[in-house]
Amino acid sequence: MQENDTDGTHKMTVTVRQNTARRRWRIAVSGTVQGVGFRPFIYQLARTHGLAGWVCNTGDGVRIEVEGSEDALGHFFESIARDAPVLARVGEVQREALPVQGESGFRIRESEGRESVRAGIPPDVATCPDCLADIADPTNRRYRYPFTNCTNCGPRFTIIRAVPYDRPQTTMRDFVMCPDCQAEYEDPGNRRFHAQPNACPICGPQLSLDGGEDMDDAGCITATAALLRAGRILAIKGLGGFHLACDARNPEAVHALRTRKGRAGKPFALMCPDLEEARRLCVVDDASARLLLTPEHPIVLMPARSENGLASQVAPGITTLGIMLPYTPLHQLLLREFGGALVMTSGNLSDEPIAYHDEEARARLGHIADHFLTHNRPIHLACDDSLVRVHRDAPTFIRRARGYVPRPITLAVDTELPQILACGGDLKNTFCITKGKTALLSQHLGDLENPVTLEHYTQAVRHFCDFYAVKPVAIAHDLHPDYHATRFACAQQGVPLLGVQHHHAHIASCMAEHGLRGPVIGVAFDGTGFGTDGTIWGGEFFVGDYRAFRRAAHLAPIALPGGEAAIRRPGRIALAHLLRAGMPLEEAAACVPGLSPAEAAAVGMQIARGLNTPRTSSMGRLFDAVSALLGICGDVTYEGQAAIELETVAYFPAERVYPYHIACNALGTLVVDMTPLFSALVDGLRRHVAHEAITASFHATIAAMTADVCIRLRDETGVNDVALSGGVFQNMLLLGLTQDCLAAQHFTVYRHQQVPCNDGGLSLGQAMIAAERYERTCV
Repeated sequence: MQENDTDGTHKMTVTVRQNTARRRWRIAVSGTVQGVGFRPFIYQLARTHGLAGWVCNTGDGVRIEVEGSEDALGHFFESIARDAPVLARVGEVQREALPVQGESGFRIRESEGRESVRAGIPPDVATCPDCLADIADPTNRRYRYPFTNCTNCGPRFTIIRAVPYDRPQTTMRDFVMCPDCQAEYEDPGNRRFHAQPNACPICGPQLSLDGGEDMDDAGCITATAALLRAGRILAIKGLGGFHLACDARNPEAVHALRTRKGRAGKPFALMCPDLEEARRLCVVDDASARLLLTPEHPIVLMPARSENGLASQVAPGITTLGIMLPYTPLHQLLLREFGGALVMTSGNLSDEPIAYHDEEARARLGHIADHFLTHNRPIHLACDDSLVRVHRDAPTFIRRARGYVPRPITLAVDTELPQILACGGDLKNTFCITKGKTALLSQHLGDLENPVTLEHYTQAVRHFCDFYAVKPVAIAHDLHPDYHATRFACAQQGVPLLGVQHHHAHIASCMAEHGLRGPVIGVAFDGTGFGTDGTIWGGEFFVGDYRAFRRAAHLAPIALPGGEAAIRRPGRIALAHLLRAGMPLEEAAACVPGLSPAEAAAVGMQIARGLNTPRTSSMGRLFDAVSALLGICGDVTYEGQAAIELETVAYFPAERVYPYHIACNALGTLVVDMTPLFSALVDGLRRHVAHEAITASFHATIAAMTADVCIRLRDETGVNDVALSGGVFQNMLLLGLTQDCLAAQHFTVYRHQQVPCNDGGLSLGQAMIAAERYERTCV
């Protein structure tokens, strides 16, 4: 409508009509929307917009029925994903129109059953600032209560028995809330509204020191801190299992823990009371500081300060430390009482899974721990601490577990995947199930060579499949016939089995993280993987996608004298390289520190006669050989030790790139011969070149060689995307150099960011390859 203004000018007025017609919608929300305060959020959101209806948990996620004006409904709908609680991971939000019922008021309804489970179960979450304030406030009824939590923090994954996520379905079911806690639970304005683990000192779990009942929680914590100060080793029950703890500055205590645990050299993780203490021990950059303080609270690997006061055996032979901050009120109170850093390592013997049942822990850890600090809240699922390292401001997983599992990995697929169970590998095992458009990786389970771990693995697979109502239509496994994970797969009845080559799975895992369909040039560097030709692979260049791959290049195979013995004594591999370079046995043996004449003679005879000398193209074994040749690590007590210590020695910039040779064999495959490199290494040692310079140049050589091979493959195939995977790329120095060399040649480079590049990410790649094969054969 046009009107004349008083000054004779014209103006336009626009009448905006609000759509006040009443409507009713049913809304279904999937994702991680249970146990994260999502229903209280919806309740408050509906009240803010003046809407009526209800919300409840279902087996699929959260269901909402809501009615009101169309405008109000629209604003409500838009806010669901945009303003969701910080711990929520909203997947799909679907709506449909329903007849208006004239309902008034909005309520939270009882949860519905689990016809098919899609609901994302949240991980365990570190204590939030509000709960930390509660336990520090002498006037608060939860003052110094070690099981304080709310909707925004606390246990989730490790206490859930079944879905929907409600208190009767958790290990809190036997703790009946007192009137005050019940009132909080029922109050929509309280941050503990529908917080399933809600508890207080009156009605909740309690601590016990050595099984006694004569001390309250505060007394148990005070006494535990005193025992730790006195040099004792404590088994402490946490969220997902037991830790073994001791004073990190007490050399005798740390030595005793190493001896009793059977952990000769592998570094111990530390827990610091706060970020300031972490900064006293390590060089903490901004990205690492942010990671330490995230709700996940992982262990973060960082450079150690030279004068930090720690016992030398905390992390022998390396210059990094794994630090975490307290992630439960119990840890917070204990570390505050103790006043310094504690060794806080997994409660197990070397290579066993973490103990999490009280009686089991006493049986398995009784000869290690002097005392036990336990509590009476059961742990339903064991879950170890996550371990990450920052690379170029982004986290890189070494172990994915507490805080991240079972958060799903969203896959860039157009249609729902078939339900696949992927069994993973034997070391650093995880398994994976696919459902819908997501992949669900288990927590880190460890090495299946240990019978106790294998039992935990079997239980965890069954629990996950039952938990998510998955009935696998196919099972994926590694090609190695002697892997325990492979044997587990073969023992399952009535389900098709799909064998997946180890390094193909590594590359597919990296592709899946980034939504790639391929083809890619896949660079898979690790220690051991069963090849399609029956030999041990590990220095591989593939061209392919999920459907198929071609082994386009690899390291020239070298003998492993004594098989597993060569992995434990990498000087044997170094000797094999020197012999292949044409060096006489006595001269070669003299170049390898720690290799006795008798051992060298035995190795020489094995190689000459081909006795127990399996051949491998492994990049991991190449790193081991160089580490042994330089006298850095000649006896390996844990996986990757020689390579880790080699990385520690290197400094940059590198002075040179050592020679290597690339040739094409009769099959059209590029073969990389590193023999010239070993000749150059020996020459450098004879000229007394510093080990730091040699190791730097070695890393630069591997990066340059990788780019060289990728250039040749791009020239041949036109493929420009490169995916880097395999445990060798846990080496941040090598990873960075390789990325830089490839980027300088205008490759698009992808590396792992959501799952480990080691065998902990293997199952994701297996699942993707198996899903592709299954769909192809069923079409």
